[in-house]
Amino acid sequence: MVTHAVEKDNGRRSHRRALTLGLVAVLVLVLAVAGALMPVPYVSLRPGPTMNTIGANPETKKPLIEVEGAQTYPASGHLNFTTVAYTGGPKRPLSLFTALRDWLNDERAVVPQETIFPKNETVEEVEQQNTLQMEDSQQTSVAAALVQTGRKPSTVPAVQSAEKGLPADGVLKPGDEILAVEGTKTDRTTAVTGELKKYKPGQTVELTIRRDGKEQKVSLTTAPAPDDANRAVIGVVLGDRYVFPIDVNISVGDIGGPSAGLMFSLGIYDLLTPGDLTGGKFIAGTGTITVDGKVGAIGGIQQKMIGAKEAGATVFLVPAGNCDEAAAAAPDGLRLVKAETMDGAVKALQNLQSGQGAVPSCSS
Repeated sequence: MVTHAVEKDNGRRSHRRALTLGLVAVLVLVLAVAGALMPVPYVSLRPGPTMNTIGANPETKKPLIEVEGAQTYPASGHLNFTTVAYTGGPKRPLSLFTALRDWLNDERAVVPQETIFPKNETVEEVEQQNTLQMEDSQQTSVAAALVQTGRKPSTVPAVQSAEKGLPADGVLKPGDEILAVEGTKTDRTTAVTGELKKYKPGQTVELTIRRDGKEQKVSLTTAPAPDDANRAVIGVVLGDRYVFPIDVNISVGDIGGPSAGLMFSLGIYDLLTPGDLTGGKFIAGTGTITVDGKVGAIGGIQQKMIGAKEAGATVFLVPAGNCDEAAAAAPDGLRLVKAETMDGAVKALQNLQSGQGAVPSCSS
């Protein structure tokens, strides 16, 4: 009887032990699942769509770049700008599991959330900035293309914003162009600020502005600057706007950011000049652009190259500042051409087509 009791007690202990281990296993599993689903402050970058700047917008079926007021020439092949898409962000954060999965994916890059969404900025503010950067990039691209064809655009200072509580608030609007200060013509922001330096706080100044294509005059009483009571201000943030001899419309939908500048410029240049810049090849690329044609580095070069290769590109234009990174991660079969300037990119493509002359490479 004693032996039987001991065996019975051991059986109960074994049962409790098994039950305990089972509960622990379930708890570990629950914690593992919860941990995997836990949001992390990272963003996953992946190849985004590419669009042919000398072709049609795939959504609207209309030319991506339309030019009015100048003769244009037919263009063949592709001059695609490239983009980077992302998953994650403050509104839809990545889970730990997704971050780890994408970290193991060669086509993706997992980066800190602040890379795209800086602290103290809302998602809406970031998206608005991206939209403005795209708009500025398009304007600068037109200017750079015109400079490359020998037609330098003029400029006019335009209101970007009016500061609350200062004289321009409620009087001047974003987009207003300031043509003159007290009859003195102003073609740049520096010209406006130079004229305003002649005034003391409390004096009235008359501005000639153009709003929605119509000229009008407005009078403002200057106020003391917040940081210097002796300096007169009207309370506007100005930026130079280009005035083009032709109308160029670029339609890319809701894509934002400045990194398509080089490819926009090349597309516009190709349409405005005789001949074929691509030679029928599928060329893609990236890079910011300045009016004088300098090409700037960008982010997400690896994802952009992958997106270009998947779309069919055989040649990729790389900003000089991204060359080392691009050479280390270039997909097989994609020729990298280094682009330091707009003029250099044009000549490289012409040489690539003719088979003569230098074609700078990121691997050299």
